[in-house]
Amino acid sequence: MISLLCLGGVSSAVLAAFLLPWRVGGAPFPASVLASGACNAALVWAALQWTSSTRVGALPLWCWLATIGSLTLGGPGGDIVFATTASGALLLLLLIVVGTLPPVLVLRRYARSR
Repeated sequence: MISLLCLGGVSSAVLAAFLLPWRVGGAPFPASVLASGACNAALVWAALQWTSSTRVGALPLWCWLATIGSLTLGGPGGDIVFATTASGALLLLLLIVVGTLPPVLVLRRYARSR
């Protein structure tokens, strides 16, 4: 079951990355950032329901981070997923912070309750 939750973390990262440049009226609208943070928190919470180890419970988050990290690398043709502009870098930083913070808070709360 944990492997399916890890697959959910990977799909959350891919969807968040591809929907990150979404614009409304010319302005960036990072709805995928908020959705990714909420999805990651739910995945980590579900993983913690299946295991008592916080390390195993954090696996969906680690898979999400590894996917975001691999998407920052260029492909064989030099194509990259994230924009190389200043606003693209800011959106990527926002994605990493907001996508990581809620599941870390879930893990911290779980660790303190034990």
